[in-house]
Amino acid sequence: MRTHNNGELRIQHVGKEVTLVGWAAKRRNLGGIIFIDLRDRYGITQIVCKPDNPMYGVLEEVKNEYVVQVRGRVLERESKNKKLPTGDIEVEAISVKILNRAENPPMIIADETDALEELRMKYRYLDLRRPVMQKNLIIRHKIAQAVREYLNKHDFIEVETPVFGKSTPEGARDYLVPSRLHPGKFYALAQSPQIYKQLLMIAGIERYYQIVKCFRDEDFRADRQMEFTQIDLEMSFVDEEDIYGLVEGLVQKIMREAKGIEIKLPLPRLSFQEALDRFGTDKPDTRFGMELVDLSELFRDTEFGVFRKVLEAGGVIKGINAKGAASNYSRREIERLEEEAKKFKVKGLSWLKYENDNFSGSLARFLEGSGAALREKLGIENGDLFLIVADKLKHANLALGHLRNILGRELGLIDNSRFEFLWVKDWPAFEYDEEAGRYDSTHHPFTSLREEDMDLLLSEPEKCHSKSYDLVLNGYELGSGSIRIHDQDLQRKVFAVLGLSEEEVLEKFGFLIEALKYGTPPHGGIALGLDRLAMILCGAQSLRDVIAFPKSASGIDPMSGAPSYPAPEQLRELKLEVKNEES
Repeated sequence: MRTHNNGELRIQHVGKEVTLVGWAAKRRNLGGIIFIDLRDRYGITQIVCKPDNPMYGVLEEVKNEYVVQVRGRVLERESKNKKLPTGDIEVEAISVKILNRAENPPMIIADETDALEELRMKYRYLDLRRPVMQKNLIIRHKIAQAVREYLNKHDFIEVETPVFGKSTPEGARDYLVPSRLHPGKFYALAQSPQIYKQLLMIAGIERYYQIVKCFRDEDFRADRQMEFTQIDLEMSFVDEEDIYGLVEGLVQKIMREAKGIEIKLPLPRLSFQEALDRFGTDKPDTRFGMELVDLSELFRDTEFGVFRKVLEAGGVIKGINAKGAASNYSRREIERLEEEAKKFKVKGLSWLKYENDNFSGSLARFLEGSGAALREKLGIENGDLFLIVADKLKHANLALGHLRNILGRELGLIDNSRFEFLWVKDWPAFEYDEEAGRYDSTHHPFTSLREEDMDLLLSEPEKCHSKSYDLVLNGYELGSGSIRIHDQDLQRKVFAVLGLSEEEVLEKFGFLIEALKYGTPPHGGIALGLDRLAMILCGAQSLRDVIAFPKSASGIDPMSGAPSYPAPEQLRELKLEVKNEES
């Protein structure tokens, strides 16, 4: 139906007769001459028709989003549009056929639209006509193509694992699916292929991958969806360095193919504790500075009672220097930042401004003779704003890390054209849940331990570190992985630390424990978030902008109406009864 697409014609095509198809993105009548921007997936070509043209009457009928076929001759434009790849030419209509008419759309179908997200999702098929949304899906496609090409060349086998499985504790609530053939029993939608990919290593596959749908019933955020896609891979007979090398080559290829950007290897590495101490988070954004500074020794002899009590209790005093930001933040604005800090269990936020060679703020009168030392240690200059938290190390780090990210955005310190990857490694193997009174795995219970920490496993598990690693990009956790436990005795000890009884282990993980008996190779892997990677590379604000048909922030699909109530006969078949909230 066409000889060329709408992003293809250039000045060298002038004089050529062509046939184009697409949607009428815009129609203008200037001095009696009709101009139509004809849009398809590839771009826009301007169609022109003068009043003496036999097709003039047909084009007068065309409205926005009509589907049109145009045969015409390529002309050089008198008034060129440098913003369009096809802006040097236009097509003079010879024949026009309206393939389909359209009602007036409920939203502007262009990169810039006036539609709120709820309306965009209700008419998602129209939202996806917007060029920016199609570009996002094309970048996502390029990522997936690069992944498959790279891993195929590195001798991986693409293997599908079940979507319906057994409910296992993996950190989030499962989506349960009732079984009609086994009334009262339920499948769980897979949160990840974790156990299955380990079984594939036991099966001798050695190198597995898949681009796989995963499901977690958890609260929504801009970078989280109930169903999401992972780039999942696993290898046998490897250690951490093998994983680092393979994945770094993979992300290098993805960046080259999807964005035309060359990243340098090897990627930087930070230990878990160093990331927290310097940036206040285990997923640091290293595109800007403002690192956390420990001031505990500087205030060791302070007369400020709050600081003294914190230090005596084993806490720390830490701060960040927002260069040149003193005039940006009033007392009310600083109070807003304090409320943000308190979300991380700190009791308060102290602050200092240095202006006209003098300190002011909540701490100024307690500086005494330490002002000069503070300026030297922190590189404080006129116009700087310094924020200080005194509390437990964990809480101080997390609160300041949160404030650092807020200030980075609000002060325009982040260069969105940069893509900063790094590894965060040497994670604690366990974290103690004070409310539950037990240990939890920091990653998951199949993560192996550092050899030097094995003797501490049963006596001091909080001192054990795991062979785990996260790949971080621009302040987002892009992927998480580990070297797995391949020894059944070690796996049982880890389950014991987590407080699982023998009965619970067999009930939840019996098939894995059984499989470990039959010659399990050393193995490890990683899962990268495809949606999240696409979101970052597209510069989108939400995962919903890189998923074709996502759910809203409340887990609803406004377009289809999902979730919906099942028909009574469906419930009878499943032998289920739905009770309303009142009952």
